[in-house]
Amino acid sequence: MKKVEAIVRHFKLEDIKNALASQGIDGMTITEVRGFGRQKGHTEMYRGTEYAVDFVPKVKIEVVCTDDDLATVIDTMVGTAQTGQIGDGKIFVTSLEQIVRIRTGEQGPEAI
Repeated sequence: MKKVEAIVRHFKLEDIKNALASQGIDGMTITEVRGFGRQKGHTEMYRGTEYAVDFVPKVKIEVVCTDDDLATVIDTMVGTAQTGQIGDGKIFVTSLEQIVRIRTGEQGPEAI
């Protein structure tokens, strides 16, 4: 079992959600996050004064899937979120040792 964390642009969230659902991937957690990478933020004007925005707003999407579905999840996210510009985001994959559904006590892939 794997946990896929994707940091993407806000306006790509709905497209990614729909693309994953069309591939049979259900369930995700969304978090509003801020950070920077190569972009190093940007500058904005407010009341005639320019100021630096060091942390760029993004969305973090977390999806838990089986090892068999991992390639589908990654390919779908990359294909949907990619604009070709700096700041498209990153995808991180980690292994999960155990998953337990609290309501039923199911464990492992059945708990996803």
